[in-house]
Amino acid sequence: MKLKTLNNPANDIQSLIIENNHLDGFYGDGLSIADIPSIPITHEFTDGVYIRKMTMPEGELVVGAIHNHLHIWFLMKGRVLISNNGEEIEHVAPCYTLSEPGSKRLIYAVEDSIFVNVHKNPSNTRDIKELEEEIVSMTQEQYNKKHK
Repeated sequence: MKLKTLNNPANDIQSLIIENNHLDGFYGDGLSIADIPSIPITHEFTDGVYIRKMTMPEGELVVGAIHNHLHIWFLMKGRVLISNNGEEIEHVAPCYTLSEPGSKRLIYAVEDSIFVNVHKNPSNTRDIKELEEEIVSMTQEQYNKKHK
């Protein structure tokens, strides 16, 4: 049997998740950020800054949204494999890196892991939906429209 070649792993796996989101363990519709019970997200705020912390148990897989802005993220604990727009990198905590605009990551937790994303928040809003609309796009078309 011939296996399908993955052109863009994050998009291909996202399609698989969407097709199976009626099954236990599959979350997301590709139109909004999924609330995944096993992967809690917490939010912190300071003047002009939004901090988003994601805790991933070992063996979990996440397809991220497309990031609209340059920001920094930290891996505080654990080890992850990340495919970022086709580039595959292993990260071992503690480390940090820049996330470029247009980044869409596929993240696999090799170990229990903690991510912290640091985003600008010039309006100091604490409305998570408003922040998500500002910092990410759910589709490439949405991203392209925001960046014309």
